[in-house]
Amino acid sequence: MMQDAPSPDRPDAPSTLRGVRLGGGTDPVDITVDGATIDSIRPSLSGGGGLVMPLMSDVHVHLDKTFTVDRTGGSPSSLFDAIELIRADVRHWTEDDIRARATRALEKAWRHGVGAMRSHVDWVEPQVPVAWNVLNEIRQEWRGRIELQPVALMPIDLFPEAGADTARRVRADDGVLGAFAYRNDALEEKVRCCFELAERHDLSLDFHVDEGLEPEARGFEAIVAEAERHTVRQVLCGHVCSLSVRDANEADALLNRAGVAGVGLVALPTTNSYLQDRSTGRTPRLRGLAPVKEARAAGVDVMLASDNVADVFYPYGDYDPIDVFRLGVFQAHLDPHSWLDAITDIPARWCSAKVDGIEPGAAADFVHFQATDLRDLVSRPDAQRQVWRTGRPIESQGKDRP
Repeated sequence: MMQDAPSPDRPDAPSTLRGVRLGGGTDPVDITVDGATIDSIRPSLSGGGGLVMPLMSDVHVHLDKTFTVDRTGGSPSSLFDAIELIRADVRHWTEDDIRARATRALEKAWRHGVGAMRSHVDWVEPQVPVAWNVLNEIRQEWRGRIELQPVALMPIDLFPEAGADTARRVRADDGVLGAFAYRNDALEEKVRCCFELAERHDLSLDFHVDEGLEPEARGFEAIVAEAERHTVRQVLCGHVCSLSVRDANEADALLNRAGVAGVGLVALPTTNSYLQDRSTGRTPRLRGLAPVKEARAAGVDVMLASDNVADVFYPYGDYDPIDVFRLGVFQAHLDPHSWLDAITDIPARWCSAKVDGIEPGAAADFVHFQATDLRDLVSRPDAQRQVWRTGRPIESQGKDRP
């Protein structure tokens, strides 16, 4: 990497990254960093300095489940088999256990260049889960490194009984109200309950919805219909696998409505590829990836995220959005230069996090890759990276908080 680093005697002196490309850009520039701020960006007379991109945001993860695969095993027969296996592991979820696993995840994400993260927390009984309290404590500890936003993930069938109390607690903790919905009885009524509570308590909504391959799964439709009727901060839908097997004209019409209503979509290429159309001894035919190109064309904010890492739902992963981006590019035939914002700008906004872009006057927080462009970065998983926070590479800052 071409870089004029500050001398050891003057660590706060200006430094310049020469001949770099910005994200999907083509023209090389020189970026000068002065203190914790980007001082200037000028056309460069050189090239070959690498690729610089904004900090990444991971809008859909599960820190309460992460790094449990050694206890649960990693070969479920289906999504619902994985749910049962993780429920059996809950007996191990003490405060110390959750804190250790979540902290390990955040350390990995920090080293990869993640600046914001939204984590779901299973909320399967009326009382507040241990993980909710732990993640809210960790949220404060990590403020300034990774902006962590917790989501209370309740089965939608629980909302009529416990939704009001949960919404009040989520509002008090400045979190997000979430629900898991899949072909439930009286689904439209329960989705309406979610929206009414979110509206009453000024909350954003985040749904796990239609995470399967039956065209009859219509939860996304019910959510879009309520979004058209209600005024809610944000409405984000994760998975929506069933849209991949719906009639194309029906799916397009629904996505157009979602775009007008401001409903966002997050696709999870790792977990959905691992669990959808899963059967022992048979190669999967259907991968369950939501129609992301059609959604973006319809005006929907589309994002890619890690989802599960090292648990029974997906036994791999490392909290690196570049890995997720690479898989999304391959699976959905995406142009990487047009889709980088699916792991940077767009999810940062949905996480309600202030993650600066790369421009003069902005915080000098970015990721510098030894890659010629995004195609090269997608091609080389081992491309060297250097994460800059507050004007310096983080490896020069030690393990202490900046």
